[in-house]
Amino acid sequence: MNGNADSEVYWWRPLEGDDAEPDTRQKILFAAYKEIHMHGFQAASLKNILAHTGVTKGALYHHFPNKTELGYAVIEEVIAQRIHLSFIHPLQFFENPVDGFIELILGAGSAFSMRDIELGCPLTTLSQEMAPIDEGFRVRLSTIYEQWNKSVVEVFRQAKQDNLIIDIVEPEQIATMMVATLEGCLNAAKVSQNLGKLMQCGEGLVLYLNLIRK
Repeated sequence: MNGNADSEVYWWRPLEGDDAEPDTRQKILFAAYKEIHMHGFQAASLKNILAHTGVTKGALYHHFPNKTELGYAVIEEVIAQRIHLSFIHPLQFFENPVDGFIELILGAGSAFSMRDIELGCPLTTLSQEMAPIDEGFRVRLSTIYEQWNKSVVEVFRQAKQDNLIIDIVEPEQIATMMVATLEGCLNAAKVSQNLGKLMQCGEGLVLYLNLIRK
């Protein structure tokens, strides 16, 4: 991880599949996603969301009956997609997931800015804020973690069968550790407000990954 103190927020940048002209519902969803990421769900303002989209309150309630349902949709349709496109889908293109993870870690690290450190990962932030108090949020956020974990298990299981990683590695253990550590790296940097913490954590992960390859 290298870090970029002056770059825009990593989590708000267009990803593959984001280039189509958004419809009204998509505009509301993405504006809500940004508002929630900046302020948290409970403090998120529907007035701000409307101001950033230019749609009417009636149009918002046509698509989302209340603020809670809008929050659920942000998790299912925006955060889940961005986790998938950023950290799950790219691993499918590497013969050895060790190489894939290293590239993802280095790529993400070079893109993160101090603004990202201030805001933290939207998945972690919402998990800390809403999972303890709303079962609907908890279940939806847990589903993302489960899908992420399952995808890592699958690629490392195949790597072990192909004799690409050392025998002692258990795919289920490494999947849990990798997902938790990737999220924990950014959270530790957010708490300390120190981009260097993120870099150290990323370097430690890369070292570990190189140790388990054959």
